[in-house]
Amino acid sequence: MTDTVLVDVRDEVAVVTLNRPDTANTLDLAMGRDLLVAALRCEADPAVRAVVLTGAGKAFCFGGDLRGMVSGGRPIEPYLKELTTHLHAAIVRFMRMDAPVIAAVNGTAAGAGVGLVAMADLAILAAGAKISLAYTGVGLTPDGGTSFLLPRAVGAKRAMELVLTNRALTAPEALGWGLVNQVAPDAEVLNEAMKIAGRLAAGPKGAFGRAKRLMATSLGALESQLTLESETIAAQAASAEGREGITAFLEKRKAGYAR
Repeated sequence: MTDTVLVDVRDEVAVVTLNRPDTANTLDLAMGRDLLVAALRCEADPAVRAVVLTGAGKAFCFGGDLRGMVSGGRPIEPYLKELTTHLHAAIVRFMRMDAPVIAAVNGTAAGAGVGLVAMADLAILAAGAKISLAYTGVGLTPDGGTSFLLPRAVGAKRAMELVLTNRALTAPEALGWGLVNQVAPDAEVLNEAMKIAGRLAAGPKGAFGRAKRLMATSLGALESQLTLESETIAAQAASAEGREGITAFLEKRKAGYAR
């Protein structure tokens, strides 16, 4: 158990909780590291036969912590490379482990939070939640596996629409587009996910793992795309566009990009 990501094993189900509710569970360096530690723990523990990933508080995950990225006067490019290295390694471990992973999306998911929804084997979404990539809205590019997983889940044109327009998907739209498996009342999301996890925990874990890896292999070269995502978002964040987009977001004003 760590400060920013909690792991609680209940009857062979590991509940992994993103635990920065005061920041809408945005990802900083500590959370990136802690999420990888949580994934490795779930993968290594023979008592864990299913995993439920959820968020503390009202949000699931609002993506990267932009304020944390620019605080302290440190260069943003190496910071983002380090953050995405941990985040992407965690995603690979969740996708490759034997235990089925269910995202209990208790509130809005944005940015890399969408990647955490897409990487899960199954996803239950709160009826009042929304899904938004938000990257280009702040002058950045996708990470968290979104550029790899979303086109395969919703189709290339719809994925590009989300990237370019940053429009938010409602829960019914996310279900209709195939991004999630089920929509549940806000207060019932975790319970629904736990019911499914309990059933899967009684199943053939080894067969589940082999089936997961077959499906992951059929998608193509995940790790190569994650490396490209990491390098691209880090370079873009350090560019004039990226600096302006992040600054404008934090100052609550419209960004002015050079023409």
